Amino acid sequence: MTQFVGEIVGTMILIALGAGIGAGSSLEKSYSKNAGWIVTTLAWGLAVTMGVFAVGSVSGAHLNPAVTVGLAITGDFPWADVPGYIIAQFIGAILGATLVFLHYLPHWKETKDPGTKLGVFATSPAIPHTFSNLLSEMIGTFMLVLGLLFIGANNFTEGLNPLVVGLLIVVIGMSLGGTTGYAINPARDLGPRIAHAILPIPGKGDSNWKYSWIPVVGPLLGGSIGAVFYQAVFLEKVTMALWMVLAISAVVLIIAYFVSKKQSSIMNETNQVA
Repeated sequence: MTQFVGEIVGTMILIALGAGIGAGSSLEKSYSKNAGWIVTTLAWGLAVTMGVFAVGSVSGAHLNPAVTVGLAITGDFPWADVPGYIIAQFIGAILGATLVFLHYLPHWKETKDPGTKLGVFATSPAIPHTFSNLLSEMIGTFMLVLGLLFIGANNFTEGLNPLVVGLLIVVIGMSLGGTTGYAINPARDLGPRIAHAILPIPGKGDSNWKYSWIPVVGPLLGGSIGAVFYQAVFLEKVTMALWMVLAISAVVLIIAYFVSKKQSSIMNETNQVA
């Protein structure tokens, strides 16, 4: 198995098992309907664990463009391999989402709410607010990449590392996932969102493309900050990459802040007219 195929397979497993709990806990007539947030976060953590077990020895099991880019920024992964890894991750995510669609095939028709169907595939904010939603995704992915790096600095009994990584996903979901559904992975959100758009899901509604950039940009920025933060604080190695990542993140957050202010102003004017 090549590294490219490894990232496809690992990400497919991640999404099939992760989005699978979203389907099982929300679609009508599923035995696991209303399973709850704890079950959801545990399932996503175990989904990551299985994906890492499957292809960790083949590709390193990034399974996430934010991880791939973060490692490349710090020089721990070759930039030449970044495009191939990201393409593979998106292919795997779309395939995983397609498996979930097929597995729950009769349940889509029984579920009437389009938002519920979209929620199986992609994330959405509990409170729509561009700045806060972006910041939440950044913080969650910052903790993810930072956690992966400090976990990797420890020696574990053979085979235990993927379990610890899974626990990291669980605690991020339990602690920080309540705001946006913690995509913390551009492929995890955009890949299944694309699948939602192209699959023949009965009564599915739109794919909420206006929000889709946040679970892509937020994780890329947050993961990059996590990587350069680890390098600067844990390894005491400050590079130009640190300042570049912080500067780009600051600019994007400032733009998001003013977008949020404009959105709030428009909503207030609309409410006053109503």
